[in-house]
Amino acid sequence: MIVGILSDSHDNLPVLDRMAKYFNEQKVGFVIHAGDFVAPFALKAFEELRCPWIGVFGNNDGEQGGLTKMSQGRIQPAPYGLNLDGKKVVVVHDLASYSKEEFASKAAEVVIHGHTHEPEIKKEGDILFINPGELGGWVNGRCTVVLLDTKTMETRIEEI
Repeated sequence: MIVGILSDSHDNLPVLDRMAKYFNEQKVGFVIHAGDFVAPFALKAFEELRCPWIGVFGNNDGEQGGLTKMSQGRIQPAPYGLNLDGKKVVVVHDLASYSKEEFASKAAEVVIHGHTHEPEIKKEGDILFINPGELGGWVNGRCTVVLLDTKTMETRIEEI
């Protein structure tokens, strides 16, 4: 399955619309947002996705009640664990708030995070760490996402 990964969208509505269109074109089977949606109205684009999605709260998600309601409970506190194609995935917003040992103790194979606004993919031991950078483009001017193939574990950073 192809998983679409994003973070730090920060209410950039035109880019959120591009994200939904791009993920649909790529036939993404699942979408993960690593936090900082910001306002509930920013979730409108997620209604256009042709696949399930989840997210975690980030440090700028102040209206958590509204985000929870509008997302129908799809946005959860971090760390959020899930199984995708037999792969143990943990989603957080700020990686610095956790130790690598915490992820190892959860038997995580993939850790998805955001917060820094810089895309980065790295393998440490048996864990693949994925930061899709920022979708919003407000900090570094690049609107990036990551595509992860859960069968091959291949990843790629895409600018949209």
